[in-house]
Amino acid sequence: MITRVDEYLHSVPLSNAETEEIGPFTLFRSTTVWPYYARPRPGVTVESADIEAVRARCAELELPLSFEWVVEACPSLGPAATKAGLTVIEHPLLVMEKSDFKPATADARVEILPVEPAVIREGRGLQNVAFSDGGTAVGSGGPAERDAAAAELTDEFIEGLSDRLRRGVTVSAGAFTDEGMVASGQHQPVGTASEIVGVATLPSMRRRGLAAAVTSALVEHAFDNGVELMLLSAESDAVAAVYERVGFRRIGFAGAAE
Repeated sequence: MITRVDEYLHSVPLSNAETEEIGPFTLFRSTTVWPYYARPRPGVTVESADIEAVRARCAELELPLSFEWVVEACPSLGPAATKAGLTVIEHPLLVMEKSDFKPATADARVEILPVEPAVIREGRGLQNVAFSDGGTAVGSGGPAERDAAAAELTDEFIEGLSDRLRRGVTVSAGAFTDEGMVASGQHQPVGTASEIVGVATLPSMRRRGLAAAVTSALVEHAFDNGVELMLLSAESDAVAAVYERVGFRRIGFAGAAE
């Protein structure tokens, strides 16, 4: 299972990136509106000198220095990145197969979102508000903050998100009340696997089961369209518990360093 997840994570950036091999790493050079990262190739051992080679290349390309990996697939990367002076964090890594799925609902309308710029803008504004106040605790950010954040997004950025939805490399879902979209998230199918990403609830609307309901809608869509394995990395144990409610189980950790 670790190998299968690692292979998916090595292929998913290819929908919007070019690759360059640097020692044991593949550097994903973004062709869209957000940066990517370097990942270790399967079965490699990483040393701090390998980190420095990627650092030098990223400086040449004026790219941020960032790494992502599955800890159990490349246990040497974390210590090497720490030795090289990077900040290393590990997130719970979870998977779900179809037989594990436990559908969840909430007191909201939950649906797969159309490719409409206004809807995409609202959803991304929501995510920006939610991610600026992370965790699961109820906060103050609500519809007004969502709309203000959405208004700040550029048309170029929204078009980049729209392009991914049109090509089917991202599928988005949202939860709605009378105040508009209050939770959203995406999944990113590649072959028979897909990853849940970007699940977010407006801070003022937390603790109502909305994140679980959005995740459930995304999982159902994925399984209905040929996906056999779902995966995700959670911000924390508390966030992982939300996903465990719909059937995800932990298999290890996703590493990140920058």
